Amino acid sequence: MTRLGAILTALLAAVVTVLLTVPAIAHEVRPAYLDMRETASDAFAIVWKVPAVGDMRLGLHARLPGSCVEKTEPVGSIEAGAYLERWSVACPGGLKGREIGVDGLGSTMTDALVRIQYATGDTEVARLLPEEPAFVAAGTQTGLEVARTYFLLGVDHILSGLDHLLFVLALMLLIRDRWMLVKTITAFTVAHSITLAGASLGYFSLPQAPVEATIALSIAFVASELVKMKPGERRLSETYPWVVAFAFGLLHGFGFAGALKEIGLPQADVPLSLLTFNLGVEAGQLIFVAATLVLIAAAGALVRVPPAPARLAGAYAIGTAAMLWLVPRIAGLAA
Repeated sequence: MTRLGAILTALLAAVVTVLLTVPAIAHEVRPAYLDMRETASDAFAIVWKVPAVGDMRLGLHARLPGSCVEKTEPVGSIEAGAYLERWSVACPGGLKGREIGVDGLGSTMTDALVRIQYATGDTEVARLLPEEPAFVAAGTQTGLEVARTYFLLGVDHILSGLDHLLFVLALMLLIRDRWMLVKTITAFTVAHSITLAGASLGYFSLPQAPVEATIALSIAFVASELVKMKPGERRLSETYPWVVAFAFGLLHGFGFAGALKEIGLPQADVPLSLLTFNLGVEAGQLIFVAATLVLIAAAGALVRVPPAPARLAGAYAIGTAAMLWLVPRIAGLAA
């Protein structure tokens, strides 16, 4: 890693740390989630999940087709940093060709995921954006539509997952040789692909709360390794960084799987949706790495600083961000 690279990535980590100190901003980027499961012909059980901070929730409201009639009134609760509403509706004539949307989405920075599980076993997934807060239910999806939806979900998940990106950023600070960086990122990719696939398909699983806490701990670990770096000495994490990346990549894969499990996999296209979601995660990761390297190159002609102090500043910034995640996640285990 060049001197310029060290200072630039340190500054990027510092910006992330500042953002993380503002809970409203951190939670704003989480997607809302509308789950509709057909329990009988044209009858649906609804779960509406909205990001929340304490008792404060985003002003988002699910908008169902006008033909849908409530069978039970919505019951709301605050659970794990989100506001949840559950109720049931009857939609005579079904949902095909009917518009479903989210009111208030246009005034936020977040998006919303809609998942419809039909009684036939078909699954329809849509991603709503502030500029496109509604869609028309098709009743089913073609293979190409499934691939596109899950690929974009994968890209969105990694680029909005600041903890995963900080881990990659820490690896980039730790590794000075570009070829070793390629091998290390590849090891991270292979590892989290294994656990993402296995956990999503139900072969093995871990509780999500401890996984999230351990992911934060993995970032703190790499940050501490950065702090301990000394000229003329090579620690195990510097000599074999791909081992560290592979080991922690397995845990990060469980984190990706947690998001994918919430969305669900369409029964008719499980291999396709799993593959394209994983490809989306990798594409987002490569976009982040490429963007960081481009910024390093662009700054190369402007700034020259000693690499050691810059790397140390980056390490402390990344470590601070990791602890801001770790402490509440550990506290959540006892809740």
